[in-house]
Amino acid sequence: MSFSINRRNLLVGSAATLAFGAGAVRTASAQTKEVVIGALYPMSGASAQMGVDAQKAFETALAFINEKSDADLPLAGAGGLPNLGGAKVRIVYADHQGDPQKGRAEAERLITQEKVAAIVGTYQSAVAATVSQSCERYGVPFFSADNSSPSLTRRGLKFFFRAAAHDEMFSAAMFDFLDAQKKKGEKIETVALFHEDTIFGTDSANAQLKLAKERGYTVAADIKYRANSPSLTAEVQQLKAANADVLMPSSYTTDGILLLKTMNELGYKPKALLAQAAGFSEQSLYDAVGPLAEGSITRGSFSLDLAAKRPSVGKVNDAFKKLSGKDLNDNTSREFMALLLLADAINRAKSTDGEAIRAALVATDLPGEKTIMPWSKVKFDETGQNPYADPVLLQRIGNKFVTVFPAQAAIAEAVWPMNKS
Repeated sequence: MSFSINRRNLLVGSAATLAFGAGAVRTASAQTKEVVIGALYPMSGASAQMGVDAQKAFETALAFINEKSDADLPLAGAGGLPNLGGAKVRIVYADHQGDPQKGRAEAERLITQEKVAAIVGTYQSAVAATVSQSCERYGVPFFSADNSSPSLTRRGLKFFFRAAAHDEMFSAAMFDFLDAQKKKGEKIETVALFHEDTIFGTDSANAQLKLAKERGYTVAADIKYRANSPSLTAEVQQLKAANADVLMPSSYTTDGILLLKTMNELGYKPKALLAQAAGFSEQSLYDAVGPLAEGSITRGSFSLDLAAKRPSVGKVNDAFKKLSGKDLNDNTSREFMALLLLADAINRAKSTDGEAIRAALVATDLPGEKTIMPWSKVKFDETGQNPYADPVLLQRIGNKFVTVFPAQAAIAEAVWPMNKS
């Protein structure tokens, strides 16, 4: 499926969705035909593929919302929003180009000109920080689909909601895994942190530093680098010299590719690479580096292995794969669920008024079985965070991810060390 990108006004949706025409609604009405939600993503620049993939995830969600389905998911059988007269959901896309200030400007355009009922986004946490502040000022809900910075839910915002885990929750699972490996007899004493210099990398490293100290691991190296750096040679030389048992990178896709290629060039082979997802959840990284990533482990929100227990996982993945040619991953699964949860809240609010949607989001209490995620449930705390978003760890084996932790979700033991040679 191909499409053209107009950065000022990206209007993309399923054919069934677009058939209902334009015109956002701000209040409930029996005549409501359409509810418009804004989606802010990098559609150009270094992370443009993330925006393309997010579009496919949202198109998949629109099909489940606007058309009838037998999946055991919110709104899946309704064919629209029944409490709004069967209104269909349409997405208006905007390109923030990975720039927080462009994100702020585009959020305000979506709110004031496109009259969106809510905004979902944004991949980069640094962009979410500015976009959510604009949404707060206008009283429009912001649903963080795939931002993992813990600080985002600690600013006292009323209109910020995140169903997925943040990096402190993810990092705790990573150290739980290391503790479990030690109990099996593996010698793990030191870790090396490697993180880009935006809010994502900084918050991730801070969480890992704190956990390493609490769990008794020595941080042999703590290396911050400039995001989208043209070279990581000096940094990898430092990592090699530190020779930690586990390398823990927090990097987006292009940086992750450069890291792995530079490690190979300099002959650096840690026992394990345990990543904070981001670039390490993306197929494009593995396409670019091939066997260099074999055995690497990433934390995740999602596991295709869950399809054995939750049939909806397979149904959604099949639909997404028809549109994108890919399986769902850590990012696209969260994006799919974010739009579904947001649409469900708008339906329960019986309105497109921001305060009414916010109240419906606060009242959300959805069993994990009604999602495609390994979460126990979706229920937001006073900060807008869902504390029940249980993470998993995935290891790259062959050409796919295999769930290796926690025990109740794992289908295989982790390969340790990752480099057998």
